Amino acid sequence: MKASFIAAINQICSEKNVSPEQVLDAIKQAIATAYRKDYGNKEQEIRVELEEGRDEPVILLVKEVVEDVENENFEISLADAKKIKSDVEEGDEITMDVTPEGYGRIAAQSAKQVILQKLQEAEKQSLYEMFKDRERELLTATVTKVEPNWVTLEIEGMTVSMPWREQIPGEHYYTGKRIRVYLDTVEQTGKGPQLRISRTNSGLVRKLLELEIPEVRNGDVDIKAIARDPGFRSKVAVFSADPRIDPIGACVGQKGVRIQAVMDEINGERVDMIEWSEDPIKLISTALQPAAISAVIIVNDVEHLDEEGRKVKKRAAVFVEEAQRPMAIGRKGQNIRLATDLTGFELDMYNYEELPAFKAKLAELRGEEVEVVEFDTEEDEEGTEVKEGAEGTEEKEEEKS
Repeated sequence: MKASFIAAINQICSEKNVSPEQVLDAIKQAIATAYRKDYGNKEQEIRVELEEGRDEPVILLVKEVVEDVENENFEISLADAKKIKSDVEEGDEITMDVTPEGYGRIAAQSAKQVILQKLQEAEKQSLYEMFKDRERELLTATVTKVEPNWVTLEIEGMTVSMPWREQIPGEHYYTGKRIRVYLDTVEQTGKGPQLRISRTNSGLVRKLLELEIPEVRNGDVDIKAIARDPGFRSKVAVFSADPRIDPIGACVGQKGVRIQAVMDEINGERVDMIEWSEDPIKLISTALQPAAISAVIIVNDVEHLDEEGRKVKKRAAVFVEEAQRPMAIGRKGQNIRLATDLTGFELDMYNYEELPAFKAKLAELRGEEVEVVEFDTEEDEEGTEVKEGAEGTEEKEEEKS
């Protein structure tokens, strides 16, 4: 191969993001295909060599040495083989130079489309391998085109479309804007690798928190759950096994600088940090903040199938004062919907006045006393949590956060 040929291959590798071996293999396969079409047949085994210093490829016909020839396309008799190579034996493989005169120019024309096709296939495979191991990661993208229903992005030399359903509502996109996207999955299709990217996936919030908060990145603070209403509000439950670390303080940062950086990246979407608890009642109460919850009853704490095979979800009844009800539900049900997603419990909202009747009815259905956890919503120094059960009423001190 001449220096100009090597330079051309290197240029292709750079433009198509493929290896030199893939390019050379594509060229060899294309030339072999073209030879079979022009001079031979599809049953022949053809090898192509690109020798240093030669302008044209070397075409080699490969045959097996046998005593009696049954198929001339890939077999040659021992007697004929010895005329080519004297020390050949039965069972050996012999190659014969069958390069037509001036075949370099003929091959270039015949193999052009095949080479292009092979290069496209190699490029697609290379892109698939590049991104396959990066699923559920954060990628940086540049907006190249904005359409009513999708935005076209460039990600590391690859063109990717982001449909409207994966865009943050109300976010303004323009050519040249740099954004971060969440790579959900990479799929291999007939048109090549397809990157499923998103700005609405809750994984984007998780990865941004890992990026901005060292304690999350190194595992000192664990993100237990995320509930998101893209473009409007997210609730994130965090926990730290290290008693010296305040998980919420670590995520918010001094004067809110850390959480503000995350919110700025997602178009100003509000991100509420709450502390995770293994106690579902405490978690539900915290998840419904800023509303003050008066009482919680766990109606069903295990997701299961009923007798008819229908899924029965975990369920809890939440009781609030009338004045707190709008705040607990939130605008268009946003607060209770996010709390439901975060805790995994279907939450039914009731006025506090309905608690005695609800408790009595549930006890009648169960045939046993119902446990109720009530919270003292007054801001006193005790911070008393009232827990009612079969034994009566018991008070226990609740640690202040």
